Amino acid sequence: MNLKSHLNHQLFETVSTVSKANHFSSFVIGGFVRDIILDRPSKDVDIVVLGDGLLLAEKVAEALGVKKVAFYKNFGTAAFKYDDIEVEFVGARKESYNEDSRNPIVEKGTLKEDQDRRDFTINALAISLNASSFGEVIDPFNGLEDISKKIIKTPLTPNITFSDDPLRMLRAIRFATQLNFKIDLEAKHALQENAGRLKIISTERIVDELNKIIMSPVPSKGFKLLFDSGLLKEFFPEMVDLYGVETIDGKSHKDNFYHTLEVLDNISMNTNDLWLRWAAIMHDIAKPRTKRFNPKVGFTFHGHEDVGARMVAGIFKKLKLPLDNKMKYVQKLVRLHLRPIALVKGNVTDSAIRRLLFEAGNDIEDLMTLCNADITSKNEFKVQKYKNNFQKVRKKLKEVEEKDHVRNFQPPITGQEIIKTFNLEPCKLVGELKSEIKEAILDGKIKNNYQEAYTFLIEIGKDHGLRI
Repeated sequence: MNLKSHLNHQLFETVSTVSKANHFSSFVIGGFVRDIILDRPSKDVDIVVLGDGLLLAEKVAEALGVKKVAFYKNFGTAAFKYDDIEVEFVGARKESYNEDSRNPIVEKGTLKEDQDRRDFTINALAISLNASSFGEVIDPFNGLEDISKKIIKTPLTPNITFSDDPLRMLRAIRFATQLNFKIDLEAKHALQENAGRLKIISTERIVDELNKIIMSPVPSKGFKLLFDSGLLKEFFPEMVDLYGVETIDGKSHKDNFYHTLEVLDNISMNTNDLWLRWAAIMHDIAKPRTKRFNPKVGFTFHGHEDVGARMVAGIFKKLKLPLDNKMKYVQKLVRLHLRPIALVKGNVTDSAIRRLLFEAGNDIEDLMTLCNADITSKNEFKVQKYKNNFQKVRKKLKEVEEKDHVRNFQPPITGQEIIKTFNLEPCKLVGELKSEIKEAILDGKIKNNYQEAYTFLIEIGKDHGLRI
């Protein structure tokens, strides 16, 4: 196969010309090659050089008029950006590994040795940039055939590939999920055999691959592979704990692991927000801890939303996820995820709507998206009934918000005004009075405006023996 037509870009022509002038051989390798065959967009180009990769990068940049080149001499690589393309140059190399580290011992090598060290056959493809063979594909491991068969295979024995660098196990699952490929049976067995090796990989690298799986079109595929291989329990045992169905006296509960994956897939059809997808993953995370059996009603999970919200911080900290507003956002959605469902089941009062708007704030739409995704019944009539009721709740949310403006509101009377009105010192009572005003607005006793709030303040002040 010749892919010359895909290399009709100034970058590749310049690399070819400069390589010939300096008696180097150069090749495009890896993901860029895979992606042009799959007709996927790609802006990352890796160029392997038989010769001095740093020198070639410098001379190509000069020929292209690129002023800024980053040199990483410790790794023998150089990189620059050209026409929105990230280009990296490296000398061909071979690698060997110690058992307790994924960082290899690197030596100069041939193109074949460089392809040997690649993680998968579909990533070991190379395209020649040499004048005499420009555009020709070098495919020593039948990567083209594996692409056509949609299969993930390793160039060498999978046990060796995964044991040398256990991160490749997560990458196998990530590529299978992103590309909708299958993992070769021998490689699947090797995932199970080497799952324990994941302990030598940093949490940051693990979660980087996990987030890419979460952001794929159908993330449940990746999570099922993570679960079946035993990899998931190595870094996210709380999610593994969701798996399974218990039956007592003929009463069972649903499998919360597969339910969570269904919710994740549902929400992924409606959002590309990583943290909203994380909220879907975490929404029932506390069900194993809150599971109880009641002989009359069967299994219950009372309070799992509050316990789950408290678990979020610990899980985020362990997984090195951000402990900032993103975490608080996930906590909020986990804590509130039952509230809209309760409204759907019961009487939708203005007071309940006001409280939901106040607590959810600007995240109300995301919360509704999560709750809609949480409807996973196999009973189509039941699902449609819930969805219809959700539309009623959405309509009511809009009506109440337009009328009462309670989203993210602060009581119209400040603490300073309360102190001034009753000639008080700062004290606990000031906060209590302010809270009573807020509750009165949420309950619909008074409107969300200054005049009604001030009149109400004077009235409740009398109950506390205060005078203006």
